[in-house]
Amino acid sequence: MARPEKVAVVTEVRDRLSGANAAVLTEYRGLTVGELAQLRAELRKNEAEYKVVKNTLTRIAARDAGIDIPDELLTGPTAVTFCTGDPVAAAKALRAFSREHPALVVKGGILDGRLLDAEETLRLADLESREQLLARLAGMFEAVVAQPARLAQASLSKAARLFAALADKKSGGATDGQSPDGEAVGE
Repeated sequence: MARPEKVAVVTEVRDRLSGANAAVLTEYRGLTVGELAQLRAELRKNEAEYKVVKNTLTRIAARDAGIDIPDELLTGPTAVTFCTGDPVAAAKALRAFSREHPALVVKGGILDGRLLDAEETLRLADLESREQLLARLAGMFEAVVAQPARLAQASLSKAARLFAALADKKSGGATDGQSPDGEAVGE
């Protein structure tokens, strides 16, 4: 590869590392071209891109981006998954694919400029996605807002039943301290 082409690759990888929410380093030795295409398609659905880059160029680009990647993560055939969307969704896609294709090995990752080992990177896949967390948060807010309304409504319906029972008692409809529907009228 000519020198200007290498500079262009380093610049592209540096810019992607700087602009990504996370990056995951994987070894892809043993995967077919078709399997890699399938992995790329799955990752694209999760706003992530899988790119094979020479280790030396990745090391230079990471250093230029202010990230120090240990040499053991950049040995053998290495590809970088750049996550511009939810890193959890990309980690889930990588873990699911690696279960079906054991040749894909997660080496480590970078999350918000922090280096993660393989175990920490795969633990991302155990987290709930951003959408799930937002839905849970919205449900909690709804419950907090709705609870006073439910309490007020319960008191009003109880008072309405009491007034109805008193009105029936005055008119002679209910006897022995019971409302028309058979409930005991409280004191």
